[in-house]
Formats: sequence, C-alpha cells, structure tokens
Amino acid sequence: MPALNVEFSEHELADLRQIAKERGTSMKALVREAAAAGIARHRALQEGAETFRSFFAAHAGEFAAAFPDDEPPPVRSAPAPAPAPTSAPAADGEAA
Repeated sequence: MPALNVEFSEHELADLRQIAKERGTSMKALVREAAAAGIARHRALQEGAETFRSFFAAHAGEFAAAFPDDEPPPVRSAPAPAPAPTSAPAADGEAA
C-alpha cells in the first residue's frame, strides 16, 4: 500500500496524540480518518456545485424573469469589419 510521510509541528503532534488517546485510536488511524473525511467533503462540495450549476442553467430564464434587476447588461458585439475593397476593371476594359 502506498504511504505518505507528513510533517507536523510539535504543537500539532501533541494535539494529535491527545485526540488519538481520547478516542482510543492510533495516530495513524486518526490522520487517515481525517484525510478520508476531507476527501468526502471535497467530493460532496464538487457534486453540490455541479448540481447547482445544472439547476441554474435549466432555470436561467425563470431567474432572469424573477430578478430582472440582477441581470447583467446585454453584451454588445463588435461591428462587423468593412468588406475589403475589390479591384474593379478600369473603365476602358484594361486591368487596373
């Protein structure tokens, strides 16, 4: 199984020892539990954010209608560039 060495300050290490002792577990189990909880929290936040984005996208029109003052101003697109000049044949039929 892969392993990871983690450095703690003396104060953090003392706190970890105390907590592990209070819980009747090893420091290794305590740190692993904390890491697993952090990973689960991170995943839950990601899933929640994705659910919110999907919900908001599906109901964007309803939000816009309900809160018109909160809508951003429309984005103006840049004017289309003028067409490039073309060379027209000279009036006497010769190339310009």
